[in-house]
Amino acid sequence: MPRKWQGWILSGLVSACLTMSTALAFDIMQPLPAAPPIPADNPLTAAKIELGKQLFFDPRLSVNGSITCNSCHNVMAGGQDERAVSPGALGKAGKRNAPTLWNVAFQTVLNWDGRALSLEEQISEHLFAATVMALPDAAALSQRLHAIPGYRTQFSALFGGDAPITAGSIAKSLASYIRTLLTPNSAYDRYLRGEEEAMSPGARRGLEMFNEFGCMSCHFGVNLAGPAPGPALGMGQGFYELFPNHVGSDYETTYQLSDDLGVYYLTKNPRDRRMWRVPLLRNIAVTGPYFHNGSVARLDVAVRVMALTQLKIELGDAEVRDIVAFLESLTGEFPPQVMPRLPSAMPTVMQPRGE
Repeated sequence: MPRKWQGWILSGLVSACLTMSTALAFDIMQPLPAAPPIPADNPLTAAKIELGKQLFFDPRLSVNGSITCNSCHNVMAGGQDERAVSPGALGKAGKRNAPTLWNVAFQTVLNWDGRALSLEEQISEHLFAATVMALPDAAALSQRLHAIPGYRTQFSALFGGDAPITAGSIAKSLASYIRTLLTPNSAYDRYLRGEEEAMSPGARRGLEMFNEFGCMSCHFGVNLAGPAPGPALGMGQGFYELFPNHVGSDYETTYQLSDDLGVYYLTKNPRDRRMWRVPLLRNIAVTGPYFHNGSVARLDVAVRVMALTQLKIELGDAEVRDIVAFLESLTGEFPPQVMPRLPSAMPTVMQPRGE
C-alpha cells in the first residue's frame, strides 16, 4: 500500500469506525488540550510564529499578489471564507470547500481526502497549486521573498545558511503560526471538566442523542474527528468515513453529495469511492457552509442530511434542535488576531503556474 495510505481507509458501514475506536479504548470525549503536537523538526518559537503570521497575511505569497492565506481561511472569523468553494489567485475556484484552520493542528492528515500528511506538506502544496496561490515554482517564490530585506533578516536568523528562504522554511513558518490557532474553553470543554451547567439542557440532550444515534462512531476525540495524534494514530495516518453511506436519498441528489468520489481519485481503489477524512466538528456552528462541496448552508439542514445519509435516521424537529444546540456548544473562545506589519519591498512579477 502506498505510503499515504498506511492509515485507516474505512470501507463499508460507518459503524466500522465505532468498532475500531472501541477496540483501541479511545476516550471518545476529550476537552481541547492546551497545545497541539509539535513535530521534532519544526519546534515552535515566538520568532517563527511571528514570521509565519506575517506570511499568512502577505499577498506576495500568491502569484499576482491578489490573495493571502487569510483570504480563504479568515482567522478574523471562523477560519474559513463562508463560500462553497474558494477562488484562487487566478480566479479559478477549487474543487472542494476550504475548511477552517482553527484547531486543525490536531488533525493527523489534511485536506478532505487526507492526501497531506502534515501541515507543512499541505502548505507546500497550496503554494504551487493552480487553484490556490499558483506560484510557478519554489525558486521563484524564494527569489521573491529574498528581495525583501525584512524577510531576509528573519529567515536568516531562524534557519541560517546561505539560502534560508526555501519552500520548506516558508511552510515551517506558516505551520508554526497555524499551530497557535486554538479555541479553548467551549461550553463542551467546560462540561467535560465538570461544569455540569456549562451546557444547556438542550445541548446535553443533543449530546446524548449524538452518542446514542451513532454519530460518535466517527466524530469522537479532541476535534470530534477521530483520534488525535497519539499511540493509536500517528501523524500521517488518516481516519476516514464513507459519505454518503446510504445512497439514494433526495439529499444526495439535491446537494450533489456523490458527484465527488473523494479518496478514490488518489488510490483508484473501488472500496474508496466516496471515502473522506472525517472533518472536525469544533466551531461547526460558525464554520459553514458544510460538506466537501460546501453545498449546505445551514447547520440544522446538515444535521438532517447526516442523520439520513449516514445512519438512515429521519430526525424530528425537536431532535434537530437539541443536536444543533450540542454542536453550538463546541464553539470555543477565539483569541484575537492582530494584523501584522509586513516588511516592504518593490513588487515582482512572475508567470503563474500552469495546469
